[in-house]
Amino acid sequence: MTSGLDGKLVLVTGAAGGIGLAVTQALREEGAQVLATDHFAGDGITALDVTDSSAVDAYVEQVERDWGPIYGAINVAGVLATGFAHETSDAEWDRVFAVNTKGVFHVCRAVARPMRERRGGCIVTVGSNAAGVPRHSMAAYCASKAATHMFIRCLGLELGAFGIRCNTVAPGSTMTAMQTGMWADENGAASVIAGQPEMFKAGIPLGKIAQPQEVAQAVLFLLSDRASHITMADLYVDGGATLRA
Repeated sequence: MTSGLDGKLVLVTGAAGGIGLAVTQALREEGAQVLATDHFAGDGITALDVTDSSAVDAYVEQVERDWGPIYGAINVAGVLATGFAHETSDAEWDRVFAVNTKGVFHVCRAVARPMRERRGGCIVTVGSNAAGVPRHSMAAYCASKAATHMFIRCLGLELGAFGIRCNTVAPGSTMTAMQTGMWADENGAASVIAGQPEMFKAGIPLGKIAQPQEVAQAVLFLLSDRASHITMADLYVDGGATLRA
């Protein structure tokens, strides 16, 4: 079975780097027409601030009017925050939720409206395995991702009758700037793979950190015709790190 993505219009947020860039490249290889967006404009990338609901609505309306129907929306835009919960400021908490949760809500709401009228479409959100496992010194990030995972499941429940599938990919440690930015030295990768008991964090059973392309392939699967009977699912792509049943 082919992916069924050839010629279809797909919106990607957070497309400038890391997983978003890998998703964009993989979609183009499948023949999809990619609407690559990020907070700042770049080569082949349109500026779109997902925290601005009016901007998101206007962009989706423009695309639907000038380009054609959006088949798929991939939410990748996200930010990280670390630090003790009791030391987290209101501004920092709001910043994380504005992108990781409200940003996803804004995009999903905007694309769901025309998809619902057409009775078809697909939404895939890149969440995190931290949505289901508590992480030391990452309360804001974990909470924002947990809220997003549940929102996507609720959205999938509402839109299922209209033939619209909504799923989440939950990566673990992935070789991106967000990941390496948390490393103190050149031993960062080895420490993550082995586990950090002082942080109550398990290691990675597969013995390696994911590459963005590996996460991108999971996203493409859920977007494609190969996953035509899958909705409201959380697909963990973390090398077994969360030890999920």
